Amino acid sequence: MIDKHAFDRALVEIHRSLRGLAVSGWSGFDCTPQALAKIEQWGRGPKRFADTLEDIRADLGDCQRCRLAEERRNIVFGAGDPRAKLVFVGEGPGFEEDQQGLPFVGPAGQLLTRIIRAINLDRNQVYICNVIKCRPPGNRNPDSDEINTCFPFLERQIAAIQPKLIVALGTFAAQTLLGTSTPISRLRNRFHEYDGIKVLPTYHPAYLLRNPDKKRAVWEDMKMLMREYRYES
Repeated sequence: MIDKHAFDRALVEIHRSLRGLAVSGWSGFDCTPQALAKIEQWGRGPKRFADTLEDIRADLGDCQRCRLAEERRNIVFGAGDPRAKLVFVGEGPGFEEDQQGLPFVGPAGQLLTRIIRAINLDRNQVYICNVIKCRPPGNRNPDSDEINTCFPFLERQIAAIQPKLIVALGTFAAQTLLGTSTPISRLRNRFHEYDGIKVLPTYHPAYLLRNPDKKRAVWEDMKMLMREYRYES
């Protein structure tokens, strides 16, 4: 008997791998948008996964799938409303997140909380997670193999939540979700699409702490988000 969950995850992995090859410029594979769209429809019903967030967290377990497990203290899975209309996706945990096992609780997280309040929501009305679930040593940028290992879990989280909107916080979140190498400065200020969900890339709160002059740009993005959020209500 076919394991439906395993089959669905295999399709996600095939799609992710081909998309990664296409972005990297490989040839000899059918990585055209038409082929990727066709693969994405294989086995697709009204809901791609029957997983709950609890199922996905159980599958993640005490993850040892990449070298980030060697130095992490806690896996940072995600937090918030499991049926949220709006999901914030960041890059990966920092020091405070690794200590507490919760996303966006350090200085950048405090700024994100203020941003969420500024759009007339609070953290328990949204879902917050990251592309990778373990802190890179020294808060370095995640390597591509680490992202590739962890991204299927993020895909399953999004499929379980089924949000209407995603805010991609920073370069790694935006480029990973959208399968592109385009800089965040060119991706922001407009909506894109991931699996039929509207995605708004914007600068990461940690970047804003280092570059406060970019806060105005993020506020313009958040005004777009508020309009779209009201439309989806």
